[in-house]
Amino acid sequence: MSTNQVDSVSGDNDRDTDGPSFADLGIDDRILAAIADVGYESPSPIQAATIPPLLSGADVVGLAQTGTGKTAAFAIPILMGLEATGRTPRALVLAPTRELAIQVAEAFGRYAAHIPGLHVLPIYGGQSYGVQLSGLRRGAHVVVGTPGRVIDHLEKGTLDLSQLQYLVLDEADEMLKMGFQEDVERILADTPSDKQVALFSATMPAAIRKISKQYLHDPVEITVKAKTSTATNITQRWVLVSHQRKLDALTRVLEVESFEAMIIFVRTKQATEELAEKLRARGFSAAAINGDIAQNQRERTIGQLKSGALDILVATDVAARGLDVDRISHVVNYDIPHDTESYVHRIGRTGRAGRSGEALLFVAPRERHLLKSIERATRHPLTEMQLPSVEDVNAQRVSKFGDAITENLTSSNLPLFRKLIEDYEREHNIPLADIAAALAVGSYDGDNFFMEPEPEPVERPQRDRTPRERPVRRFDEERQGATHHRATGTELATYRISVGKRHRVVPGAIVGAIANEGGLRRSDFGHISIRPDHSLVELPAQLPEETLEALRRTRISGVLIQLQLDQGAPQHRAFSRGQRREREGGKRPERRKPRS
Repeated sequence: MSTNQVDSVSGDNDRDTDGPSFADLGIDDRILAAIADVGYESPSPIQAATIPPLLSGADVVGLAQTGTGKTAAFAIPILMGLEATGRTPRALVLAPTRELAIQVAEAFGRYAAHIPGLHVLPIYGGQSYGVQLSGLRRGAHVVVGTPGRVIDHLEKGTLDLSQLQYLVLDEADEMLKMGFQEDVERILADTPSDKQVALFSATMPAAIRKISKQYLHDPVEITVKAKTSTATNITQRWVLVSHQRKLDALTRVLEVESFEAMIIFVRTKQATEELAEKLRARGFSAAAINGDIAQNQRERTIGQLKSGALDILVATDVAARGLDVDRISHVVNYDIPHDTESYVHRIGRTGRAGRSGEALLFVAPRERHLLKSIERATRHPLTEMQLPSVEDVNAQRVSKFGDAITENLTSSNLPLFRKLIEDYEREHNIPLADIAAALAVGSYDGDNFFMEPEPEPVERPQRDRTPRERPVRRFDEERQGATHHRATGTELATYRISVGKRHRVVPGAIVGAIANEGGLRRSDFGHISIRPDHSLVELPAQLPEETLEALRRTRISGVLIQLQLDQGAPQHRAFSRGQRREREGGKRPERRKPRS
């Protein structure tokens, strides 16, 4: 195995401007045009090291963290060598999660924007089979899928991999952690032996090394070492906030934080328009830019941001590529990015020209793992901040009200209005303070001038139980009926799956596989109890039949989990001795008298 080791320096410098250009790598004009549309100017280290051997036909093992640009590293060579004819897939990318599968499929679509007739299809658990079957019948040249769903289609005969030219294992170590090793090896074994394989992983455990030796042919190994990824002059903070409260949280930050200009990043084009409109309704100077906005409007909007006519820009990642405005003092990640490269590019919009900058990241409770990934990949811990309180916001509003009065006292129009007010005072005999207050009413919304404190959460009354009345709770008793999720209030039921301790499963593998194939979120799970030959998992009681069917066919550690509702422990075990006596009539059996 040949080895190539490169260092990756992220931030605005994570694409090596002194190294080769994309054109130097031998990339054709159609894809070069798409790369320019996306906004990339030069290849990242892993792209510069990976694209040439893949173009030459070699297998590749890439050791790199998420966010180093590896998707383009394998997508570009595949698109150049792909035979986009017929309806049979020519490239298959395996990804551990539905989110990554969607993200990779979208990236292929962007890079193939100037290749007519090429079709990309994501297939993953939680999505309707009908949509996927229709896409496969129409023809998909590139399929991006999760291992469990790919196995399902292979077993149904709806996915034909006999003409496959390329196979990519993306985040292979994560797939193995989630229990997909047997599925991955089965897919590898069922594909043509002359295919080209690229394997990407953040680490190289023994199982990954085994797969590499068995299924890859003399691969080129490329290691990307991550260095500090973000500029030291940017203060990075994060705040824990639910999705429903993001707008309120952002409003508090905007009112209390002192900023010159700000970019707020969201994930979708629609979200840019919606958030910008909501901010304008709250009195902020905001505008949106996204991929659907015409170039002349984009230039006009950015010009307003530079001149100070506009203070807040709501943007997507693609729309903000190449944006360079010195007065941007703050970057807010309203939607957390799924990869560290996007995070680094986003916060690189501030702290320009040697100035200091502020980066703020909104993190929902179920996105804490993404925060940890960003900190691990950038080697830069983010500082948690508390949202400004209602008192902070109201104090700032009073201060700004006073500042507005002070500023207007220097106006050249002051003598004119002083005379008008003095005349009004003499004519109506009303104190000057009341006149000033009346003028303020015309300029401010008095009903909403002060932010109201949030209502206190209503506490449910606790039943006063004596120790004798409080039942002893046992695992099997708790799960015979439906329970409720403490955080979401969702009704939960207990399901039985056919993997347990002897299969060496861990809770993370159970959650990962079920969430991925069933389209569930981590927050949908309740208790998990791993038994010797099976496990009990709390999931939403009202799962759609399609989700149940998909989960019955899900595999963990290569074993079909055969998910079904748990029927509970044998009834006699659920009763204590005293309860059993009570059920049998409440009498203690008479003891037989000893013989004399």
